[in-house]
Amino acid sequence: MPIPVGTKAPDFTLKSKTASGVVDVKLSENFGKKNTVLLFFPLAFTSVCTTELCDVSNGLSSFAGADVIAISVDSPFAQEAWAKTNNIQARLASDLNKTVIKSYDVVFPMLAGVGDTAARAAFVIDKNGVVQYSEQTPTPKDLPNFEAVKATLAKLN
Repeated sequence: MPIPVGTKAPDFTLKSKTASGVVDVKLSENFGKKNTVLLFFPLAFTSVCTTELCDVSNGLSSFAGADVIAISVDSPFAQEAWAKTNNIQARLASDLNKTVIKSYDVVFPMLAGVGDTAARAAFVIDKNGVVQYSEQTPTPKDLPNFEAVKATLAKLN
């Protein structure tokens, strides 16, 4: 079960590969400034994940100014190649060591026999760093309830 609403969101610093190089993505940089949407997804270059992140990228403006961070256990270099191939605009962050998926309790064990990955999950974290929405989908093929995510964000603004 993912961490529940009302929980202080575990902070993290992950790596992201951008045109300017490898940069840090730190959740607490948003605290006191803006709300954050965390999207955990199993693996880059898979059909459901590509659909999800392309749809999110096409609708980034509908997330009420929140910082959208998409996290997987892929390397930042694989994420960058995937983003370029699919024109993914959401900020990607690599949890290669699987510490963040464990701290948010969204580990999907032995996905397709390849090993532990992130379960598909969504969290809304308010400006104070408190989880206001928490969802893990029943299977990796199911997408999060983005209407509920957006409704939660609307209440926070």
